[in-house]
Amino acid sequence: MAAEEAGPLGRVPACLCVLCGIPAAGKTSLSTEVLSTAAQHGWRASVVPYDDLIPEQAFQTRGVEDGAKMEEMHTEWKLHRQAVLHCIQQFLEKPEVQPEMPYSCQINRAAWERCIRALLQPEAVDHSQADGAPLVFLLDDNFYYPSMRYEVYQLARKYSLGFCQVYLQCDLESCISRNQSRPEPIPTEVILEMVKRLEPPNPQKNSWETNSISLDTTRNLSRCDIQKVMELISSALSNPLSPIEDNAEQMEADRLKCATSVVHQADQACRRLISEAMKTARDQVPPEHMRCLAAELNRSKATFLQTLRRQLLQEAPFTREEDVDVERVVKRAVDVFDRERSDILLRIMNENK
Repeated sequence: MAAEEAGPLGRVPACLCVLCGIPAAGKTSLSTEVLSTAAQHGWRASVVPYDDLIPEQAFQTRGVEDGAKMEEMHTEWKLHRQAVLHCIQQFLEKPEVQPEMPYSCQINRAAWERCIRALLQPEAVDHSQADGAPLVFLLDDNFYYPSMRYEVYQLARKYSLGFCQVYLQCDLESCISRNQSRPEPIPTEVILEMVKRLEPPNPQKNSWETNSISLDTTRNLSRCDIQKVMELISSALSNPLSPIEDNAEQMEADRLKCATSVVHQADQACRRLISEAMKTARDQVPPEHMRCLAAELNRSKATFLQTLRRQLLQEAPFTREEDVDVERVVKRAVDVFDRERSDILLRIMNENK
């Protein structure tokens, strides 16, 4: 599985491999196997673990009911994710230099140093040949939205790197069981929420996801599974992306950007409506029922936004923000949620008369 002598960092081939799937689907186990096999191939490989790199507080949005505060935390979380990609970008440009501020303050510096140490000082690679050995970044995260994965694709294309994706498909019951056996399990409701949001790679819909495979990880990984991943990465190393965009790909990117903008603005408007509903109910609903009201309104919002996003990506005729009146689309969509909000508020207020 030799890769061609072409790529960034002085003609050294490199690849960004996205590992996506719900929590406890087996991404860490797969990473361990791939690292070991990569060393046997003479590759310099490292895992980029988002959970270790991004500060824990960036994920702690549950229980926050204030719309403005939630929006601020969501924006901060996105900045953390961008900071991870920025660190990879800086490594590609200047391998020996630590990432510059302010990005490095948004990630765990010690965790990042562990990532690049495996690339700069590979233990299992012949040191006389290390400088020319292919580089493989295994990006370990849930990557539940295509937009998250597309950011990685854009980085790979910018630097003419290889790009590939491995989707780990595992049944929900197995993931919950594995998670509960961990020393620090995440709440089960977080996994359930992730299942609702997850949009697996879809090469038929997104041409940039062509270089993707799916593994059934309900049972233990097999040698055949590892072989498939290694062949995928080897193919990506040998066929780096071209920075030249074609029309179809740009249209898909514009469509995704437009849909993300509409959903983001709709989310902000829905948060304001929920805040207004909570203020209205404050004098008429007992305190012990206010939390139930907030939870039901937030569940309704989450379902509404997921449906809106799906409709925009699958059914909407527009492709770019300039092709559509985004404000009008957002208003029409939010009117639907407003009716749902009013129904929920009226029902709970009547139950507490």
